[in-house]
Amino acid sequence: MKSFALITPYLAANRYRILLGLLCLIIVDLLQLFIPRVIKHAVDQLTLVQVDQSDLFHYALVILVLGLFIGFFRFFWRHCLLGTARKTEEALRNRLFAHIQTLSPSYFDRAKTGDLMAHATNDIMQVRMASGMGLVALNDALFLGSAAIGFMVYINLELTLYVLIPMPLIVVGTLFFGRQMHRRYKRVQNAFSELTESVRERFAGIRIVFAYNAQKAETRKIEHISRNYIQENIDLVKTTGVFYPLMILFTNLSLAIVLFQGGRQTIFARITPGDFVAFISYIGLLTWPMMALGWVTNLIQRGRASLDRLEKIFNILPELADGEDAIPIEEFRNQLTFQNVGFSYDNDRDNILNHIDFTLGKGRTFGIVGPPGAGKTTLILLLMRLYDVKMGKILIDGNDIRNIKLESLRSLFSLTPQEPFLFAGTVRENITLGSEQVTEADLKQVTHLAALDKTIDELPQGLDTIVGEKGIILSGGQKQRVALARALLNDAPILILDDPVSQVDTRTASRIIGNLRAMAGEKTLVIISHRLAAVRKADRILVMDNGEIITAGTHAQLMADGGYYARSYRLQEIEDAL
Repeated sequence: MKSFALITPYLAANRYRILLGLLCLIIVDLLQLFIPRVIKHAVDQLTLVQVDQSDLFHYALVILVLGLFIGFFRFFWRHCLLGTARKTEEALRNRLFAHIQTLSPSYFDRAKTGDLMAHATNDIMQVRMASGMGLVALNDALFLGSAAIGFMVYINLELTLYVLIPMPLIVVGTLFFGRQMHRRYKRVQNAFSELTESVRERFAGIRIVFAYNAQKAETRKIEHISRNYIQENIDLVKTTGVFYPLMILFTNLSLAIVLFQGGRQTIFARITPGDFVAFISYIGLLTWPMMALGWVTNLIQRGRASLDRLEKIFNILPELADGEDAIPIEEFRNQLTFQNVGFSYDNDRDNILNHIDFTLGKGRTFGIVGPPGAGKTTLILLLMRLYDVKMGKILIDGNDIRNIKLESLRSLFSLTPQEPFLFAGTVRENITLGSEQVTEADLKQVTHLAALDKTIDELPQGLDTIVGEKGIILSGGQKQRVALARALLNDAPILILDDPVSQVDTRTASRIIGNLRAMAGEKTLVIISHRLAAVRKADRILVMDNGEIITAGTHAQLMADGGYYARSYRLQEIEDAL
């Protein structure tokens, strides 16, 4: 079980708590084992009519005291063992989340969100159950079972041997059904991941479902996936449904043997009636360890299947990582250069970008325009090293960005993406992203620059208005301006704006563009825009098409050229005038 190594560090860190919990658990088991001894003496004296009311009260008091101690130590073993399992669950979930955040964006192009959610919830819960109650059941199966057998041997060896006849059958059954359960648990977990992803996707697109009256069709799809999940669980139940009754059957078989053989030995006075009753009590105590053997197999197989799934995630290494010789870079001093850059999202397909060459100086404003699918956004993703170039290189102040520490590199940029994403918090939280160093004056400044101030004044709680999932209460233009304010608040030397005014009206767009122009010289601006007025004052404008730079120049030069840029600009002028 190589995957077990995932939780050994957490178990080792809490080893003293675990040992204390196991000690308390063993004490509980020992105290339970003494209760049949008390009952034995009481029954023997009752049989011989050698007991009075005070003696019975004494025996009852002893059992009561044992019960109180059992309750006391049971609290502590549950606190220590189950509490440690919860801590392990928390640590493993945090580690998983931290690891997933190190993976490259290309991984998320392939991974399903529902699958990741299943790993972070159901799989980790199964690991917690295996490391908590699984440890308890294993201890009881070994210690309580062995101790109960020891007490039975003390009473009568021959009768104990009869009781142990079903034991080899239990071992063989556990080994056989354990393998079956492991395979089927994996299939159940995979089916759960598919169901989670499918439901999440339908809820995320619920408005499209409503708009096209597709509720029945989507319900049928979910029903089909749900049926598959249920069928996998039923297949699992077929295995566990045989396994558990088999354990109970073997236990009752031992009880039947004791009733017959023990009854005969009591009749022939080989054992006392008290010994016979105590033996029956020990069989009752032995029932749980025998069932625990099956239950712990169940828990461990579930936990093992989940650990195997988690291990696959942890074994995935980020495609983008700092090299051994990676250096930090503290500031953007001079220029940024693309040298013959080419890129493809899929190695088996043609390049998205080809032969990209340009230089961007510090404090300059750079515009990138072109029709949809020209490769503009991909250019920015390469610049921030969210993907690596397939050919050529990108330099910042003469350093290949692949030789710069990722955290250091990305700290140079502040980005407004083409599709703004908002978290389900307040407007303030979406702008600050949890930073506690932001002052009200800072917020007022960036909301003004993003033309968001009037919108905030109209919201019920202003900056503290909850925007809902993905900013549902805001319009597309308002979400875009919140994302812009977020980018402006981040004091990075290079500000990248991917179509920052595509969803706002012309008047608001003009105000935002004017504010951005005022920042020229203070920050290096890279503006991608279909609204060409946003890049009109740029120091240099690239015109892209089919992954290549077809022309470049200032606004005046491109207007004189009479190509794509000039035609598009004149059309937009007419549109704005209308």
